[in-house]
Amino acid sequence: MSLDTIRQREQTTGWLLVMPALLILALVFIYPIGRAFWLSLGRQNLGTQLQPVFAGLANYTRMVGDGRFWQTITNTTIFTIASVSLELVLGMTIALVLNQSFPGRGMVRTIAIIPWALPTAVMGLAWTWIFNDQYGVLNDILLRLGLIEQGISWLGEPTLAMVALIIADVWKTTPFMSIILLAGLQSIPPELYEAHTIDGAKPWQSFTQITLPLIMPQILIALLFRFAQAFGMFDLVQVMTGGGPAGATETVSIYIYSTVMRYLDFGYGSALVVVTFLLLITAVAITAFFLKQAQKQL
Repeated sequence: MSLDTIRQREQTTGWLLVMPALLILALVFIYPIGRAFWLSLGRQNLGTQLQPVFAGLANYTRMVGDGRFWQTITNTTIFTIASVSLELVLGMTIALVLNQSFPGRGMVRTIAIIPWALPTAVMGLAWTWIFNDQYGVLNDILLRLGLIEQGISWLGEPTLAMVALIIADVWKTTPFMSIILLAGLQSIPPELYEAHTIDGAKPWQSFTQITLPLIMPQILIALLFRFAQAFGMFDLVQVMTGGGPAGATETVSIYIYSTVMRYLDFGYGSALVVVTFLLLITAVAITAFFLKQAQKQL
């Protein structure tokens, strides 16, 4: 039997083994997306019109002039870029610390992942109380230190509410980033650092010339996962601010939820889902492209 025949059989066997998983993914992802696209081509509002009516691209045309939609895109972009950037820096720092040998390292690693293990809704409720302007722990500490004269309405001011959301999200999901980066750090042979040190390299040079290039795949995976999760953030925003004040923290997910569940506008809500999905795919592709280019330069 020739080598080509063996390889062909192995590929066929591989496809047969993967096919059930691909079919499940098609049912879970492709069908809902296709269904949403079909609904987006019609008008259907359960409050006024039960039967769908084909409307072509009317919902997408409406979206172009929807200032609220573009504001939610802006809010979501700010939240995503700020939170993911901070999580990458803090996650890298924590991963570098946890990669060192010190007494009780296993216990510290276990404690470090607790925020990520907590349910987002429960964690969001806790942060809501922390940022409460009258009974919050944060204002109490600042008042005791004499840094402020009266309580700050953290969730009542547009800019401060966004800052509060970013802080809560960073606290929650930085452990996820650090775990992935720590796995990449532990895959690097220590001999590389020893040889680099013998050659006279400084710690920063070892980090930029060895660590970063070798863990770039882990950085790419972590950023793509977190970018997609942050862009679709719903539960944290819903619990802490509900999209307020005055829509300052309303994300795309919150707007879609309001359109479909509150106003029962399934046609326009489906159009919002389709456009948001396309924007997310585009943003993820661009991010992956630039990270690949950065990896080549390193």
